[in-house]
Amino acid sequence: MPESQAKTNFAFRDIPAYQEKKDEEYMNDNQKAHFRELLLAWKHELMEEVDRTVSHMKDEAANFPDPADRASQEEEFSLELRTRDRERKLIKKIDSTLELLETDDYGYCEACGVDIGVRRLEARPTATQCVDCKTIDEIKEKQTTL
Repeated sequence: MPESQAKTNFAFRDIPAYQEKKDEEYMNDNQKAHFRELLLAWKHELMEEVDRTVSHMKDEAANFPDPADRASQEEEFSLELRTRDRERKLIKKIDSTLELLETDDYGYCEACGVDIGVRRLEARPTATQCVDCKTIDEIKEKQTTL
């Protein structure tokens, strides 16, 4: 994939990682502003994908006389819509994360209350649990699905 296309597809990744300063207070105004920018850019990218999908489906929709061609197109559209549905859920999660930022609850584990950590939030900006609590949840989930 050409570099220019990669930047178009993942513009939010062009935002440089937050560089913590020594003795900096956790979730200070600079960190909040950084993560707000990151989340808004990510949401913007997802919304652009929705617009592209709608345009693509309008432009490409055709009533093929051949049933195999129709089936192929319907399968392609179905896959695209499933992907957009996952992204729609992610947009909702981004919105709820932005609300956490506004209420000063962002960056703290919803299970135990400890700092999630800037590096973890860089990797997963919508994280709501620290690594330890998330690991425990995953272990419990595996045990219940066996």
